[in-house]
Amino acid sequence: MSSTNRTAAETQALVTRSLARRYRAERRFRFYGLTAVLAGLVFVVFLFGTIFAQGLSVFQQSYVKVEVFYDPAIIDPAGTRNPDDLVTADYQALVRESLKARFPQVEGRRDLRELYGLVSSAASIELQQRITADPDAIGTRETRWVLADDTVDMLIKGRVARNAPEDERRLSDQQVGWIAALERDGTLELRFNRAFFSNGDSRDPEQAGVRGALIGSLLTLFITLLLSFPIGVGAAVYLEEFAPRNRLTDIIEVNINNLAAVPSIVFGLLGLAMFIGFFGLPRSAPLVGGFVLTLLTLPTIIIASRAALKAVPPSIREAALGMGASRLQMVAHHVLPLAVPGMLTGAIIGMARALGESAPLLMIGMVAFIVEVPQGVFDPATALPVQVFLWSDLPERGFIERTSGAIIVLLLFLLVMNATAVLLRNKFEKRW
Repeated sequence: MSSTNRTAAETQALVTRSLARRYRAERRFRFYGLTAVLAGLVFVVFLFGTIFAQGLSVFQQSYVKVEVFYDPAIIDPAGTRNPDDLVTADYQALVRESLKARFPQVEGRRDLRELYGLVSSAASIELQQRITADPDAIGTRETRWVLADDTVDMLIKGRVARNAPEDERRLSDQQVGWIAALERDGTLELRFNRAFFSNGDSRDPEQAGVRGALIGSLLTLFITLLLSFPIGVGAAVYLEEFAPRNRLTDIIEVNINNLAAVPSIVFGLLGLAMFIGFFGLPRSAPLVGGFVLTLLTLPTIIIASRAALKAVPPSIREAALGMGASRLQMVAHHVLPLAVPGMLTGAIIGMARALGESAPLLMIGMVAFIVEVPQGVFDPATALPVQVFLWSDLPERGFIERTSGAIIVLLLFLLVMNATAVLLRNKFEKRW
């Protein structure tokens, strides 16, 4: 009896120890999982925190208020209002005269050059556009806010320390004093950076904007969606509903799944060889970019669309066929409407991937320096991810915030796309 009791007690102790080990293992597993989640959240917060900390300031830019006199002797000395003369006039001289009137004590070529360097060269372009649009303004006086130089902008935003030694910043102590005087007068202040959204690319940070890249991305994605969605849905419908089950179909399905994992730069090489090398389409054009990204997104859309078709209950098909519908009518009127929400989800996943791709676009020349905003799908253009790549490689401090600012615009673009997809999915979703 005692031997039996000892055996039962030992068994109970063994079970207790085993349960304790299992509970400890479970707690360790939960701890590791929670640690992994927290580590991921920390990295995500750090990434987005860094981007927003560096990029939010791009939505404000330093502007200088100048009193401009549109001197006829400089703009139109002949008095003929000839458009060619108005375009080629020395508008920078008008800005220089305004600054010199504000600081009349400044003399000497070097000091004047430093004074004129406080204002961006874009100021003369703004004045030129003002006069060419309204030549009657010649001979009048006007107050305008013009872009400050990027070195001034970095100082105003605190990116450059004012009390740093002179040899550690691009602005001299004299220029810092002029900037302080302008701030005291209220003629130098941060304003909404309209140039960031209205300009194309530029070598000067204060003039560089994302409009060209944004329009290029929109045109490229329009071509991609126009081609990839109908082709992808059509291929998925055929493979899932009409294709015979044979070796050829199996080979096609395997290759579609493999293409979804092919590196994106391979599609760029294919587009370079086929669309540019063989068909002779223009380099850097959104049309070619759309063709390349269509090849990239098709496997994703086909796979997602087939999964959406498989999710439709077989009873829907059987009921339609039982009521005398043809196979095409069954698919078009009963299966497709129920699968559309899933297909839209697959399409937006593919488009989101296309929006963030830069490698295939680099291969077809969309990495070129594009100043003019593209007007059509055949015009040279770049895209937002490529613009981020270009700016990140430039040494000027002003391009650091523009790189982060372009990433913020890219994220907002992606957010709008996802929100649109959710709204469309909810609108077309049907329950059975």
